Amino acid sequence: MAHPTHTADAVWAPALPVAAPRGLCTDCGVSRMAEAKRCGRACQFIAPDYPAMERLVHGRARDPARPDELFFGPFRRMLQAALVAPRDGAQWTGIATRLGERLLEQGAVDAVLAVAPDPADRWKPLPVLVTRPEGMAQCRGMRMGYAPTLALLEPARARGYRRIALIGIPCQVYALRSLERSLGLDRLYVIGTPCSDNTTTERFHQFLALLSDRPETVTYVEFRADYHVELRFIDGSTREIPFLQLPLSQLPADFFPLTCRTCVDYTNVLADLTVGYMGGCGEQWLLVRNRRGEELLDLLGTEVRVTEPRSAGKRRGPVTGFLKNTERAAGGLPVRGMPGWVRPLAGWLMPKIGPRGLEFARARLEMKAIETVLHLRRHVPRRLKAMVPGHVWSLVAPYGLAPASGENPQEVVRNRSSGNSRVGRHQG
Repeated sequence: MAHPTHTADAVWAPALPVAAPRGLCTDCGVSRMAEAKRCGRACQFIAPDYPAMERLVHGRARDPARPDELFFGPFRRMLQAALVAPRDGAQWTGIATRLGERLLEQGAVDAVLAVAPDPADRWKPLPVLVTRPEGMAQCRGMRMGYAPTLALLEPARARGYRRIALIGIPCQVYALRSLERSLGLDRLYVIGTPCSDNTTTERFHQFLALLSDRPETVTYVEFRADYHVELRFIDGSTREIPFLQLPLSQLPADFFPLTCRTCVDYTNVLADLTVGYMGGCGEQWLLVRNRRGEELLDLLGTEVRVTEPRSAGKRRGPVTGFLKNTERAAGGLPVRGMPGWVRPLAGWLMPKIGPRGLEFARARLEMKAIETVLHLRRHVPRRLKAMVPGHVWSLVAPYGLAPASGENPQEVVRNRSSGNSRVGRHQG
């Protein structure tokens, strides 16, 4: 891909300022903006207020009468979906990038903020502004690494773009929603993709080298909901590796940064439409969260095939096992490994008897909640009270985890209710 530099191009990647140094940070791009100090009120890793943000974005917070909202956040509909004609180079069938195309085709937005592959490294994300529909093809596929996508808001504004769409991950979306009211946008669409574990592009190359003796020929990597990692290669060959046979023990302890191990928003709850895979049983999984999300899905019309999500298996056993291993890892003890001769059998059984579909998604949300609590307690206990919202404590309660003295999030809620709210305008 040629490096895009001109506004006349369909894809534009302006040079970005250097990031301001931060502690818990995924470089969403806010610290690269003119008012870098806005990180303090925009970052989800400082003192997120999900109930308030959900109310202002979707018109309401999570409904206790709808148990799946405890896991996935507010939604109108959940669907299993696939494009009838899958797009070449897409990670799944290409729903997210096709939505960007449709918004540009319809003239609903001036530009889409997304990521394309860096010209020097196909796995490194390059933040781009896409201004013509054909440019979205360059954004298909998965990238691994930090992408300061929100830093593009300023060059977009300088070019007069007031109608924007973002295809982004949760930490980017939370910051965008926090700043939304101050951006002067006429319209904003947010297409969110789930994210739980990121790493640097350099570390990702180390991981590829453990999976293949020809890592430079890998063109596609996907952690699938059937407990396998799928690899595709330049020559058209493929390989599937069961999760239980991944060489995770050979990765350094900090392979996944603390931010990703303590993220409380796997499913991108502040997006208008979340496009993921966890609950999709081999297809994509959509959470239509508000009126604007319905508008996005309507853009696809008959191009998309939708069905009801399925659910099977039980999550209790796998999540309990994850808790025990995470307790050991967070305490600096070696994780107990499964005997090598058992792994192929377990890898064969899990897709058949383990949690699948929505139950798989619920299991992953409980695992992420457990990971968040244990790693914050281990590494930055003083941040736990502000960073862990009440719904996360509800997810871990069935596994014997509860807020200790000084960890109760209700204290933070009471403080916020007597202070200022930092949320953007309603986008439902």
